[in-house]
Amino acid sequence: MSTTTAELLKGAAELFPDEVVTQAHVRHLDLPFGAGRFALITLDNGFDHTKPTTFGPQSLANLDLAIDQVEKEAAAGEIVGAGVTGKPFIFAVGADLKGVELLKDHKDALAIGKGGHEVFKRLAGLAVPTFAYYNGAAMGGGVEVGLHCRYRTVSAALPAFSLPEVFLGLVPGWGGCTLLPNLIGADKAVSVIIENSLNQNKQLKGVQVYELGIADALFEGADFLEQSLIWTASVLKGEIVVDRPVIDRGEAWDQAVARGRFVADSKVHGAAPAAYRALDIIAAAKNGDLQQGYDAEDVALADLIMGGELRSGIYAFNLVQKRGKRPAGAPDKSLARPVTKVGVVGAGLMASQLALLFLRRLEVPVVLTDIDQERVDKGVGYVHAEIDKLLGKGRINQDKANRLKALVSGVLDKAEGFSDADFVIEAVFEEIGVKQQVFAEVEAVAPAHAIFATNTSSLSVSEMASKLKHPERVVGFHFFNPVAILPLLEIVRGEQTDDASLATAFAVAKKLKKTAVLVKDAPAFVVNRILTRFMGEVQNVIDEGTPVEVAEKAVEPLGLPMSPLVLLELVGPAIGLHVSETLNRAFPDRFTVSPNLAAVVKAGKRGFYVYDSGKPELDPEVSALLQQGDSVLTEEQVRARVLDAVAQEIGLMLDEGVVAEAQDVDLCLITGAGWPFHLGGITPYLDREGVSERVNGKKFLAPGVASVPA
Repeated sequence: MSTTTAELLKGAAELFPDEVVTQAHVRHLDLPFGAGRFALITLDNGFDHTKPTTFGPQSLANLDLAIDQVEKEAAAGEIVGAGVTGKPFIFAVGADLKGVELLKDHKDALAIGKGGHEVFKRLAGLAVPTFAYYNGAAMGGGVEVGLHCRYRTVSAALPAFSLPEVFLGLVPGWGGCTLLPNLIGADKAVSVIIENSLNQNKQLKGVQVYELGIADALFEGADFLEQSLIWTASVLKGEIVVDRPVIDRGEAWDQAVARGRFVADSKVHGAAPAAYRALDIIAAAKNGDLQQGYDAEDVALADLIMGGELRSGIYAFNLVQKRGKRPAGAPDKSLARPVTKVGVVGAGLMASQLALLFLRRLEVPVVLTDIDQERVDKGVGYVHAEIDKLLGKGRINQDKANRLKALVSGVLDKAEGFSDADFVIEAVFEEIGVKQQVFAEVEAVAPAHAIFATNTSSLSVSEMASKLKHPERVVGFHFFNPVAILPLLEIVRGEQTDDASLATAFAVAKKLKKTAVLVKDAPAFVVNRILTRFMGEVQNVIDEGTPVEVAEKAVEPLGLPMSPLVLLELVGPAIGLHVSETLNRAFPDRFTVSPNLAAVVKAGKRGFYVYDSGKPELDPEVSALLQQGDSVLTEEQVRARVLDAVAQEIGLMLDEGVVAEAQDVDLCLITGAGWPFHLGGITPYLDREGVSERVNGKKFLAPGVASVPA
């Protein structure tokens, strides 16, 4: 270990005393076919697979010491090769983000980048061939340590492989941006580093890692290491020669970088720097100068670590991984009742999606009811068709498909369907009288212990339950569309909901693999209230006279998954109007009902746009309907108005106790509306831009939460 590296890592370790330290165990074995003595380094933090192996400063120092030993053995001719692998199910998942959060100075951040590079580069510099055996999950620095080896094998059972740094607000800074394009070409590297990251951190499977050319050989999981070592022996003996394609360093490289910029623009609209910094390094890597690339990675890493986007990204990651799994305010899980049969009132599209989800996750009988046999049959038919699709894609086998189909049924008579149901959810028309009637009918026939859940998006759960004999067993269970994709579930406690009903709702949510957030029974709950205020302000400035394209473009710097009016099209203008009317009744001083939106709904239009050219363009028929004033705002003025409105609404919601903390607002927007990780949801962005203090006189989050510590 060089003195500089040792000092770098020692200094970094002092900043991070609570690191979960990874050991690098060296063992020796004789390779098959008399190929020679081999040194195998195993990365292991001493915990099982639920606590993946990471690289903090002390962990890097341990790997450095292991390489010291292997380097001497290689120089002395005592070994013919060296390999790196991981503990069962985990190779390594990169830098320890808890340590990154603690960094306060640019020089300390720079040390983390340089420390990783100095250690990993030594693998490439050994006097014998080096091998990485990707036996399990590999991400970030875990992928990069393998890229520094000469050869790589991958397990077909490997479930997750990625360079997720751009997703979080970083760049792959320990060789990823430099080595990967030089290994597999710029275009494939852009897909892994930029496109997959910005596509909700899409993971690769073992087979894809091999097909991309990142790994040289693919072996089954059951005897992966054994087969890898047999392959290694053949490579060292010259019986297997690994041919890699010649990398196109001409126009194809430039086109790949240009494609990456197009992907980044379409996803973050220039609002987050990480993707662009990564693309700059990939562009420069075209000349094959590795050290130049490593130096650029160090600087980019340090700059981004000291920036707000990364802190927001880590904050968002922690919300989803930790807070999302331990919901604030949820009752003791021991109070939850077992759910062995589910009833669904309604058989329309939403109800059918819910039936499918309950069926797949709980694997208990699910029964749908509706007002006529045709609707019931259509609902059950939808579920069957979706099961057939899963079968066709190989996601389930024929036996499982048959079993699931047998568990779903539809009846007209609620007494027949729900007399032994433990959990009944309604997904009928969004009108309070209709829902009250449905629950009265269900209460008359369901067992005394059954929980009644409503999928309402904006109506009062307390009012819905108010006419029942037992209102304490009604709970809000608000899913987001599409149900199979968006993780959020707003669980609403009505005024009389008891702890057992609430605990059962949370237990069911966990089995459904949803991110549950406890919400007070307030109009439109969290996501729809914030989005309606957000969209309402955009519609207000359009109604007042700002051109549609200016109002839409104004919020692009937020890097949202889609523009406000495209989102309105997805939700449906009629539903958007209905929610704005509900909120206007509750808060007439802040929520308006746009006459132009009402006119669009009345005309039966699906949205504001047509897509004749493939791009969204204002529908001439909608344009003719619009009646606008003469107050025209700039993009900056529109953005300020929209953000001020959102900051005010979140402040009021927190004062009302709609959720426990600002963190829950962010968790809801990330998992229910797809708001970007690099914003941290919304409150870190409002804090960073000075909007929170301008509107509410204070920040939403404490210093050091989603920001660089003071």
